[in-house]
Amino acid sequence: MDRSVIVYLTSYAFSSLGNSVAAVVLPLVVLATTGSALDAGIVAAATAGPAVLAGLLMGGLIDRFNRRTMSIVTDLISAVGIAALPIVDLVSDLSLGWFVLFGILSSFGDVPGLTARETLVPGVQRRSGLAFERIVGLRESVASVTMMVGPAAAASLVVLLDGSGALWVTSGLALVAALTTFLLPKDVGRRTPADSDHSPRSSAAEMVAGMVWLARGSSLILSVTLVNLALATVLIALQGLILPVHFTQVGQEGRLGLVLTFLAAGMLVGSATYAMASARLRRRTWLVVSLTGSLVGIGVIGALPSVLWIFVGAAILGLFAGVLGALFGVVMIETIPDDLRGRVMSAQNALLTLAPAVSILGAGVLVEYVSLAAAGAVAAGVWFAAVLMAMALRPLRRVNVTV
Repeated sequence: MDRSVIVYLTSYAFSSLGNSVAAVVLPLVVLATTGSALDAGIVAAATAGPAVLAGLLMGGLIDRFNRRTMSIVTDLISAVGIAALPIVDLVSDLSLGWFVLFGILSSFGDVPGLTARETLVPGVQRRSGLAFERIVGLRESVASVTMMVGPAAAASLVVLLDGSGALWVTSGLALVAALTTFLLPKDVGRRTPADSDHSPRSSAAEMVAGMVWLARGSSLILSVTLVNLALATVLIALQGLILPVHFTQVGQEGRLGLVLTFLAAGMLVGSATYAMASARLRRRTWLVVSLTGSLVGIGVIGALPSVLWIFVGAAILGLFAGVLGALFGVVMIETIPDDLRGRVMSAQNALLTLAPAVSILGAGVLVEYVSLAAAGAVAAGVWFAAVLMAMALRPLRRVNVTV
């Protein structure tokens, strides 16, 4: 395998692992420091808006400058934002305000960093000659592994180290990701700027251009985005509220984390399968099979059966979601124009960043005022409707066409 592919996947692994660890470590450190679960929620809510804004604004910069450089810079921003917390802890007492402040700073590296790393794929492909399907499938497999390893690693860090120690390790992962990306050849991320206007007005116009293209530039990409958004909304509602309440009610709180493990394991198998065997079936076939299989998985989970069956449903869902994610990743790379890729993907990632607040709020209302069973049924119903929509949408019926 070409060196550029290995370096890219290694960098992606460290960055993804850092995000996975941070998602668990930061709330636990906030809770241990302030003693308030509400404070942990406030930090998450306060950083969501800036994360979306940062993703939208920095999409133009990703299209304007060398994408390898932007990937390095965004990882360094994330590393500095997290490392600032234990530094403050050395000289003063950490408070809610510090967590919000540096959480916002870190957010300027998170969504833009994900986008910058995704836009490097065409450059890696040109350098290596490896098919897009293989690169994206391997990348999604790496993400699945980090999803399995991350939460367990985070829990171990919190147990073995104090809050500051766990944060140092989390920051170090982002730093290693940046240093690994530095090993990529410069031409992998090279861009030729269309103009030299670096004014705030230009940045705002670039942000709008990305959103407009997402809405009107390609019916195929808009369809892919809507399906991804529906899946993310349902998954977050299940993982973030419905399943925790269910496992608490049945007295199995300790096994909740295993759901993510089974989901990630399924995604690993699914994305690896697509990477190795994508050429054996038409894309439309892969799409129909993955949508149908994911519907079965979510249907099982949404019914809130016994814990064992939830594990089975999570594995089924992960398997077919892994195929779907790899397929959509390739379609986006092939379809989005290179000079707009950063802005369009930033708009997509910004929408996916907003999904947690909307889905968890909706699930919370259903659980509070109707029932937990109703919330599970609605989650499965939303994905059923999304699958029907995806099957019927004309652009997705033509997904075999090479753009």
